[in-house]
Amino acid sequence: MIISNPGVLALVQDMGRIGQHRIGLTVGGPMDPFSFHWANRLCSNSENSTAIELSIGGFSAEFTQDTQIALTGAVVDIKVNGQAAPMWHTLTIKAGDVLKVGFASEGCRIYLAVQGGFPVAPQFGSTATVVREAIGGLDGHALTKGSVMPLSPWQPQPNLMMPEMYRPYFLNPKPLRVVLGYQEASFSAVDKANFFSSDYTVSERMDRMGYRLTGYECRSSISNMLSEGISHGAIQLPPDGQPIVLLNDRQTIGGYPKMGSMIARDTARLAQMTQGKTVSFEAVTIEQAHAINLLSRHHESKIQLKSTD
Repeated sequence: MIISNPGVLALVQDMGRIGQHRIGLTVGGPMDPFSFHWANRLCSNSENSTAIELSIGGFSAEFTQDTQIALTGAVVDIKVNGQAAPMWHTLTIKAGDVLKVGFASEGCRIYLAVQGGFPVAPQFGSTATVVREAIGGLDGHALTKGSVMPLSPWQPQPNLMMPEMYRPYFLNPKPLRVVLGYQEASFSAVDKANFFSSDYTVSERMDRMGYRLTGYECRSSISNMLSEGISHGAIQLPPDGQPIVLLNDRQTIGGYPKMGSMIARDTARLAQMTQGKTVSFEAVTIEQAHAINLLSRHHESKIQLKSTD
């Protein structure tokens, strides 16, 4: 597959580089694991098959062999050889076909999977691209015009689609759920009450490392602390009191106090938000977080893809 236009940002990703924090490497992987997972399922791939994450859109490519593909995630217009094609469907592609992906109208992360996955050599156990670390993907960088993505030998699979009722709604106004951390005691009762009752706005400083939000200024009584490990979804409060939610390409350690961590089910929702969107937070216990995760997994296991053959 030859990339004609990478769009705003196109990154090779698998589920991420797990277990490498000890040597300073972050996880990477898809910002929206749900959409990533179903792109691979629609291509009858294994869960960790390598795909491409597109941010915002504007992508185009020409296929060099017959294959099947699927696109999931943010709402975009898709065209194959100039003809409109649906998202959340398996699409049969012929050698020479041209795929064009428009710009997202709802959400901002799109996932392109191909049958068999993109056969890219892993580094430190993963193909996930982390540009800051110059690791993963083809050469540790985002895809560019003229990049050639290898394709797996085509083994025709059923053409499938996900029913609309199961597809995510990226404008969901529900609060983002947070498990409080041990440093929450360093915030006053007033600050915590305001943090969980205020709306915050996604600022222009939002990327794969984290989302900086603007709104009520919430300050910790901790003025100096040793750096410590950073979890996915951690909500740091730097001296200016504006929250930073740390995501896939976060640094492995940090020295700002944290209110807690967002649950993984909701970091995916946040990662689909663009500048100017409004968010709010809700505190949940660790037991509630586990229950939410288990129930969500149970629900997803019951989703049946429909044949379009």
